[in-house]
Amino acid sequence: MMNTSISIDKPNTHDSQLKAGLKSRHLTMMSIAGVIGGSLFVGSGSIIHSAGPAAVLAFLVGGILMMLIMRMLGEMATSSPDTGSFSTYADRAIGRWAGFTIGWLYWGYWVSLMAWEAYVAGKILNGWFPSISINVFVLATTLVLLSINFFNVKNYGEFEFWFALIKVVAIFCFLIVCGLAVTNLWTLGEVSGISNLTAHGFMPNGIDPVVGAMLGVMFAFLGAEIATIAASESANPSQQIIKTTKSVVWRVGLFYVGSIFLIVCLVPWNDPMLGVSGYGSYRRTLELLGVPGAEVLMNFVVLTSVSSCLISAHYTASRMLFSLATRGDAPAFFKFTKAGTGIPVYAIIGSCLVAVILALINFSEALRPKDVLDTLMNMTGTIALLVYLVIACSQLKMRRKLELKGSDIPLKMWLFPWLTWAVIVFIVVCLGVMSFMPDYQVLVVSTGSAGLALVLIGIVHQIRCNRLKR
Repeated sequence: MMNTSISIDKPNTHDSQLKAGLKSRHLTMMSIAGVIGGSLFVGSGSIIHSAGPAAVLAFLVGGILMMLIMRMLGEMATSSPDTGSFSTYADRAIGRWAGFTIGWLYWGYWVSLMAWEAYVAGKILNGWFPSISINVFVLATTLVLLSINFFNVKNYGEFEFWFALIKVVAIFCFLIVCGLAVTNLWTLGEVSGISNLTAHGFMPNGIDPVVGAMLGVMFAFLGAEIATIAASESANPSQQIIKTTKSVVWRVGLFYVGSIFLIVCLVPWNDPMLGVSGYGSYRRTLELLGVPGAEVLMNFVVLTSVSSCLISAHYTASRMLFSLATRGDAPAFFKFTKAGTGIPVYAIIGSCLVAVILALINFSEALRPKDVLDTLMNMTGTIALLVYLVIACSQLKMRRKLELKGSDIPLKMWLFPWLTWAVIVFIVVCLGVMSFMPDYQVLVVSTGSAGLALVLIGIVHQIRCNRLKR
């Protein structure tokens, strides 16, 4: 009979407590699964409807930016694998306040995502079983899926591997069917060829919606970096990071940029169904291609996707909270682990509780749950850009420190420091432009204000810690 009692060990260092239970295939699928969620299958429709076929440019630029960021992060992670990933590197390269700020922002991103993914799952299940309240499904989905992270990390890796595999297979099938349609080899449905790419205007609403689409795209891409966080729980972290960093770039680029390109070729950007919330560009494409049961099929894929992302979000949030605690930037009990398994059980519980509280928004009559969760999700695009900015700044400083020490750098950033500086300038310009765009001004300013508040708290925290050390 399984012993369910929880025994807690107080760690000396966080590295010695997390167990090496993840395999290479787990890490590869986790890095892919983290970015293939409801935002791709559902959210991309609104981006296309707003920006037109030029939305593919936003995804292309986002993919290139993600590729460069992953290379920078891979360089730092292979030199010093750590479950805190870029938060730890920001701490070492920029200052404790920077690691504190970006760590808490990132943790907030993932716990908010958990609630949003649970809402999407609950909505789908409520559509299948309308007699049961969506609130019940949201809470049940949250509790059931979050329970997975209380098991050994190897079990989590297996769950995530198979969930992710379903998404990958679904997108491959989608790419094949759409590829046949684009080349006029698909005989069913109403559309074929690439005429819709330019027939109704490639950039019909101008450049502003394309620039603004970057927020939605960054929200979609954030998650590839999960592999560098999870690598500390694998047998050979540096080797796994190198392998995953090199493979995830082209895979995610293919899934995102490739599928979005095919969609804008086949579906008119002004198709009214693309603008319907929760409808989804993938579902609309399959319907126009005459694929039987497109709605049921895509609902199943989206349900699998959001379930996978919810599990990944909980894992990532718990590990970031654990890392913050081991560095003294979060309450100390969050760094305690369960004896024998190395699971940071209190960090898992803490992240779980916040996600459940956000999920309970659905039960409030005074609030409109979808509006609250949509606002949180809209802010996450800006958080993604801030995370990327911190990664670039950290890599710029850490690379120079490593070179001064003569340290071995297994995976180097291309054209250093020019590409690193190019990424920094690009992100700053994007944030600056968006802050003056009416549709995105509130999101950028509100997220920036939250970030600034955390910076001030982090600076005070750093000063206080420095005084205690004297």
